[in-house]
Amino acid sequence: MIPRAVVERAMKVQEVILRAIAKRISWWQAAEIIGISDRQMRRWRRRWEKFGYDGLLDRRRGRPSLRRVPLELAERVLGLYREKYFDFNVCHFQEKLREQHGIALSYTWVKLALQGAGLVRKRGRRGVHRRRRPRRPLPGMLLHLDGSSHRWLGEGRRYDLLVVLDDASSEIYYAQLVEEESTRTVLAALREVVEKKGLFCALYSDRASHFFETPKAGAKIDPHRLTQVGRALHQLGIRMIPAYSPQARGRSERNFGTWQGRLPQELRLRGITTVEEANRFLRQEYVAEFNGRFAVAAAQPGSAFLPLQGQDLERIFALQHERVVQGDNTVEIAHRTLQIEKSPWRNTLAGCSVIVYEHLDGTLSVGYGPHVVGRFNAQGMALMLPEARHRRKAVDKAPARKCA
Repeated sequence: MIPRAVVERAMKVQEVILRAIAKRISWWQAAEIIGISDRQMRRWRRRWEKFGYDGLLDRRRGRPSLRRVPLELAERVLGLYREKYFDFNVCHFQEKLREQHGIALSYTWVKLALQGAGLVRKRGRRGVHRRRRPRRPLPGMLLHLDGSSHRWLGEGRRYDLLVVLDDASSEIYYAQLVEEESTRTVLAALREVVEKKGLFCALYSDRASHFFETPKAGAKIDPHRLTQVGRALHQLGIRMIPAYSPQARGRSERNFGTWQGRLPQELRLRGITTVEEANRFLRQEYVAEFNGRFAVAAAQPGSAFLPLQGQDLERIFALQHERVVQGDNTVEIAHRTLQIEKSPWRNTLAGCSVIVYEHLDGTLSVGYGPHVVGRFNAQGMALMLPEARHRRKAVDKAPARKCA
């Protein structure tokens, strides 16, 4: 049994030598810190090179350590982290060593080496014990939608990363950088998921104002006052579940910890500096790579997603505003006046209640029941309705009448 004092001294020597190998201090500074001569430091270095960590313990009796790593390889690993992967977490860096550089070292060795060299901070004590909530057994039973504000593109401004993941498998269905998490960006994320996967059962989110109406800060949400997001999901029969603490969103919070520890580094290595490039990379490459590494199999085979059955997603996932048509057949919205043209089935809509739809592409439309009575661009200028376009084509194709 090796005395505790000997082990503690060996750990101190190990850390100092690793810092010297990582070029954070010089070798003569390392000798001064440990309190030995330069000659003795050279002997420590040779022992570490020959026997690894265990070589720093006294009375090794010449038995080689199973954890021995050549000094040249240790220097290369620490140099790679210092020069290229300085912002990677240990797990991510260990994966890059294996995949990009053919260096197969254990996670524990890499972690201890980086921590000993002072390149990675040691983690503090864990918090209180919490029991993890069981996953839903089928994909589509519960989806998480959350945003994380971070400097994803380096030291510049912060952006929000919107992520939709499945509770059953942790599969990512949507991940995009946006200027700010908002009603519009959340509706766009949900529409893409519904179009791609189908209707799901429930959505779990925080209590941000675009998800829920909360009469008093910190209090329970009002289930009877629906936001635009709440109204859209209610129309699709999807239940919304509010989270009342960060711990309750543990699965998505841990997921964002992984994103923050990997995505900025991957973007930096590829020289990606704009949101457009980053979102293209997410769609075309990284979401699939992320799922391949971190998604798990659901507890049961099958799926809880349901196919769409004629739902008008363009209307459902638009911002909807109820208005009363004025006497001159116009409606007002956000300092824009929308002129409703005469329809073939009704002379005037004056005094009628209509719905103004602000679509995700910036255009607007006015609906009266199932009918679309006007389409407009973002500035409120009228666009030709499809039926009017068809009528004009029919007129253009009609044969010219001969004069008598």
